[in-house]
Amino acid sequence: MINAVGRDIPEEILKATGKEVFQGTHHFDGFEYQTASHKVKCVINSNGTKLVDSIHDVLVKCGIKDGMTLSFHHHFRNGDKVLNMVMEEVHNMGIKNITICASSLGSQNDPIVYMLDDGTITEIQSSGVRGQIGKAISEGRLQGLAIMRSHGARSRAIESGETHIDIAFIGAPTADEYGNLNANGGKADCGVLSYSAADAMYADRVVAITDTLVPFPNLPAQITQTYVDYVVKVDEIGDPTKIATGAAKPTTDQRKLLMAKYCTDFVVATPYFKEGFSYQTGVGGASIASTKFLAEIMREKNIHMSFGVGGIAKPMCDLLEEGLIKTLVDTQDFDQDAIKSVATNPNHHYITASEYADPFNKGAYVNKLDFVILAALEVDTHFNCNVVVGSDGVITGAQGGHPDTAAGAKCTIVIAPIMQGRIPTICTDCTTVTTPGEDVDVVVTDYGIAINPKRTDLIEATKDKGLPLKTIEELRDIAYSITGEPEKVQFGDRVVGIIEGRDGTIMDVVRQIKKFEFNN
Repeated sequence: MINAVGRDIPEEILKATGKEVFQGTHHFDGFEYQTASHKVKCVINSNGTKLVDSIHDVLVKCGIKDGMTLSFHHHFRNGDKVLNMVMEEVHNMGIKNITICASSLGSQNDPIVYMLDDGTITEIQSSGVRGQIGKAISEGRLQGLAIMRSHGARSRAIESGETHIDIAFIGAPTADEYGNLNANGGKADCGVLSYSAADAMYADRVVAITDTLVPFPNLPAQITQTYVDYVVKVDEIGDPTKIATGAAKPTTDQRKLLMAKYCTDFVVATPYFKEGFSYQTGVGGASIASTKFLAEIMREKNIHMSFGVGGIAKPMCDLLEEGLIKTLVDTQDFDQDAIKSVATNPNHHYITASEYADPFNKGAYVNKLDFVILAALEVDTHFNCNVVVGSDGVITGAQGGHPDTAAGAKCTIVIAPIMQGRIPTICTDCTTVTTPGEDVDVVVTDYGIAINPKRTDLIEATKDKGLPLKTIEELRDIAYSITGEPEKVQFGDRVVGIIEGRDGTIMDVVRQIKKFEFNN
């Protein structure tokens, strides 16, 4: 069946998943549903502790068995040690057919790849899958499906009951013996625990894993004792030096600086750039540079940002300290400066992933965004974006908040060089669609700026402003003139993954890369 972004979704996948095809960003606006429920094991005794000696013992207490869904968060990023630690014990116990529901998976989780091969892990639900796990899924080594969701869609799936979590594992930088958890004050501070909030509220069993026990009560708590069943102390939950791996650094790349300048000039030319505007950006070199350029104009014009949101890094914290931003609302910290800021600055606030981006609650922060600055692996002539599947067909990225912020912001800007290596970034059709073109307003490249034709207001507002405006087809043609039109990736017939829309419909499917099809 053909969906709203022109992708043919196999009927057998629709039947197997019970899902609908994507029918447009606003298809479910006003939809009413009953939120999920979960089991609660009440605690009336007065022994005053929820401490359990080991991960093995807590798995036994939680009734671990074949076929369960276990959840994890990725606030420790490349330094995370919790997921591997838990899954190693699950494997040692001989448990099979586990579904991993993680906010994201990366190269730090490479050690569990063999569990896909032996049937310990048979399904994966995640925002993204980088590293060897993504490669293994693309090769067809996961028995079931990988479902890729945005951060907002993950919260929606949990809260609506589409995904039911049997046991949630929350890596907590600090915890008391009764389960009050915080993301600061320990050996592996991560700033916030936003992604694990829905897990804590809706999982049948919730296990806190910490390397720093503090006296009761550990307040203010980001996850409170009323949601936590057990607490396990281990030697190490994460390496804080690796939280900032690949994090924001100033760029000297002239191409990135040029794109940042184009982006800033475009933002300033729009009617949304005014006192009290709101903004989110990523941590890539061009995005960070555009934030710095924008700050210069804000100082010059005495314009202040009402709030910044999303994953936070040092450049946004610096603007908060300077007073150019009035409030930061935080779902993930990308470096130690952001971690320190959320712990010490009264105008830097923790919010849950649901508050940030869930399309099925009564109003998420992304709906209040004026601007969001995003990146992409590919942008096609329909303004669709791909942020998950690489040019070789291998799963290598993450949706993150990309579709959420693109849908919510008044002006969605994607910064992408016209080519990366010898691969054109602007193309006729994306390998895989993760963010629909209806939600992308502007594409900024090193060869010019394309405005989505449906945004006649932005076209009118920015004409005669000296901007290098081009059509998206012109940018595609420039890319192809340099690289040649690329050959399409050869995929097999088997569907190994689903790209889910924010609303739970199917945006696209990911097929097994063809050279590995003979293995099945």
